[in-house]
Amino acid sequence: MSIQARKTALRFLFEPVIDKLGYKFTPAKEDADFLLEQEAIIEAETGIPYCPCQARTRDRAENMRMVCPCIPFHRAHYDAMRRCWCGLFVHKDVTDPDKLRQFPEAKMKK
Repeated sequence: MSIQARKTALRFLFEPVIDKLGYKFTPAKEDADFLLEQEAIIEAETGIPYCPCQARTRDRAENMRMVCPCIPFHRAHYDAMRRCWCGLFVHKDVTDPDKLRQFPEAKMKK
């Protein structure tokens, strides 16, 4: 399958999942396209669509927390940021993803 075809397939597969979690694809179309392309490339290399923005380790269990969409594994953190780590997904009410910032989970207000 071509990278373009897989990007389309990933979008189709992810949309109902993220919708139920209260997220949507970022309205920054170029960012979404780039991130989906990176996932398709990673999936072609590894067999799994890992998040392109998180470093994988040699620990399979830890790496599985980075399989896209990884929202369920990092729900409290992503809800606080109103986006996932790479920014592919944002809360449904977000209109300007450029105003959202990443911060480490350790910096979350508890």
